[in-house]
Amino acid sequence: MRPRIPSVPRTPSLPPAALAGGALAIGFGGLYLAGLLITGGEIETGTTVRGVDIGGLTHEEAARKLERDLPAAGPGELRVKVGERAGTVDPRQAGIGFDVPATLDRAASTRADPVSVIGGLFRRGGDIEPVVRVDEDRARATLGELARTLDQKVVDGAVSFDGGRVAQTAPRTGYALDVDPAIGTLRTAFLRGGAGPVTALPAREAKPEVTSEEVRRAVREFARPAMSAPVTLTAGGKRFTVSPAVLGEHLTMRPDDAGRLTPELDGKGLRAAPAVAGALNGLPTTPRNARLGLDGDKVVVAADARTGVEVTDKALGKAVLPLLTKSGDARSGEVETRKIQPEVTRENAARLGLTEKMSSFTVNFEPAAYRTTNVGRAVELINGSVVGPGETWSFNRTVGERTEANSFTDGIMIFDDKYTKAPGGGVSAVATTVFNAMFFAGVKPVEHGAHSFYIERYPEGREATVAWGSLDLRFTNDSGKALYIQAESTDTSVTISFLGTKKYDEITSVKGPRTQVREPGAKVSTDEQCVPQTPLEGFDVTVERVFHDDGREVKREPFRTHYTPRDEVTCEAAPTTP
Repeated sequence: MRPRIPSVPRTPSLPPAALAGGALAIGFGGLYLAGLLITGGEIETGTTVRGVDIGGLTHEEAARKLERDLPAAGPGELRVKVGERAGTVDPRQAGIGFDVPATLDRAASTRADPVSVIGGLFRRGGDIEPVVRVDEDRARATLGELARTLDQKVVDGAVSFDGGRVAQTAPRTGYALDVDPAIGTLRTAFLRGGAGPVTALPAREAKPEVTSEEVRRAVREFARPAMSAPVTLTAGGKRFTVSPAVLGEHLTMRPDDAGRLTPELDGKGLRAAPAVAGALNGLPTTPRNARLGLDGDKVVVAADARTGVEVTDKALGKAVLPLLTKSGDARSGEVETRKIQPEVTRENAARLGLTEKMSSFTVNFEPAAYRTTNVGRAVELINGSVVGPGETWSFNRTVGERTEANSFTDGIMIFDDKYTKAPGGGVSAVATTVFNAMFFAGVKPVEHGAHSFYIERYPEGREATVAWGSLDLRFTNDSGKALYIQAESTDTSVTISFLGTKKYDEITSVKGPRTQVREPGAKVSTDEQCVPQTPLEGFDVTVERVFHDDGREVKREPFRTHYTPRDEVTCEAAPTTP
């Protein structure tokens, strides 16, 4: 019997697909290993960034190369414009450049998965678009500086006049750089490179309200006709012409709410222009009251009144403006005038109650040139004053400040209890005369003050002085009728008369005795402005104004005055220093 041979187990046969899969697995692993061995780094072969070849380099090698070579591939400056104005931006100053790490992230094949690694065996990298980084704070600051140069304000069209000629201003659109959106525009321009066209930066646009068409219309319809010839005006019977050059100095064209240019004439400026003022100043602009005089104690009209003629700025402009678009004889016109009637005329003097002399007073003084000047000027300003019933008359308001500009000169007056030189010295003689005329006319005193010490040529307790800004002489006309002040002067006297209607038959004065008598002292002065002074005692005195009517005393009014002593003053030269 043959020995039995043990059977060997048979391995089941593998299907063809399984055999192919195993072979593929062995091949894929080999390719993956080959890919890792061949590529070795992170950047695919043939990869470039703006011409800088980084293919086959490690991440660190590529970074160093890009840091070194990529900036040269960017623009050195960016050409930009805002509206119509062009400029340049330095990318480095604006914080704009290539972001190397981000660019490498975009270029690198760093994924280690088999598909990416094996794909690298059969693929070349190509050109990679670089990533741009922007430091927005620096970009915003650079654009802010750029705006100062490239922003342009909107300019409205305009029409003006110069030397009788028409000048035009062309309108212009305004542009204001819009900084935040412009940052993105700069980024795009930097990525595009320096060879591209000028980059228009985002800007806010402002259109002019007055257009070129409106300028042309205004010139055609108004400006050129306005400057074509002089205009001729008549005012208060006076005829004069105004040249285009003078007209143009005071003529403007301004836009209305719809952007339409309309003419405006400065009537006040035109009224002051020598060519116009010279003609109009000859008109009797101030009315003149009838000049009154006396025939005995009765009032008569010595000279007729004169009507004033006023040409207002508004009336002048109203007359001129319509003439400017006309031609030939039509460029002539009449200026409306306003007549100003005087208060007192021959016809109304008696009706106002100006019928008789109410009072008159005269003060005499030693002749002196300054007195003649100052008294005469004050009299000139006071003469003819008319004070209506219930009105208050003021010396300071009527005469004005006693200055050289008001035709007064330096003279002797009392200041700080002694004689001194000052403008308007001697005017107190006029004030004292007015005070006494007021006293005897019986009208109501409002403000008055005596000199600090007594002056012998004036009545005791019945005299007055004035000082600009501190002491006035004022009275209220309570007579019930109008009152006219007549003032006259010579080199040695001043006379003031009140004309009107007497309220009382007679006014008299009663002076009481001197009381509280005080002796003067003596002083020596070395002041350059020193005026010698004789001594006189000080005292108090009361004067009563006594009113009489129908032959009897009606009432009394006391006027109390306090005089300080008038010290003797001797003037001596100041001692010289050895």
